[in-house]
Amino acid sequence: MSYTVDVNILLYASDRTSPFHTAATEFLRRRPRDPDILCLTWPVAMAYVRLATHPRVFAQPLTPRAAVDNVAALMRMPRCRVVTEPEDFLTTYRLVAVDVPARGNLVPDAHLAALARAHGVGTIYTHDRDFRRFPFLRVVDPVV
Repeated sequence: MSYTVDVNILLYASDRTSPFHTAATEFLRRRPRDPDILCLTWPVAMAYVRLATHPRVFAQPLTPRAAVDNVAALMRMPRCRVVTEPEDFLTTYRLVAVDVPARGNLVPDAHLAALARAHGVGTIYTHDRDFRRFPFLRVVDPVV
């Protein structure tokens, strides 16, 4: 089995002022013991670096080094794999995004959902309810 994680969970774990900080941190601490494979995507990793270092997002933003180090720590986990867009990704994106329809702020969610579908990932851990629009994904909120 495999799963992916949305950027909001990573951000909550880094933001000590978030009401979801403790739950997100505990969720991430349990990942190395999880027998399933974490399929981390570059869009999520880079969104995390962008937002965690942004002073309008965090009252005390992370340094770029700290944010990248956090991504590297995830990538070092024994059952973490970085998944990328296959050559025929646009075909998968169309299948995922057209019926929703994905526009505006839903485009990054559709991108992540299409990456999951392209790699056979059936579960996403997120606090974002919009992922429920993609019927092939099992959406699990680890912070409630």
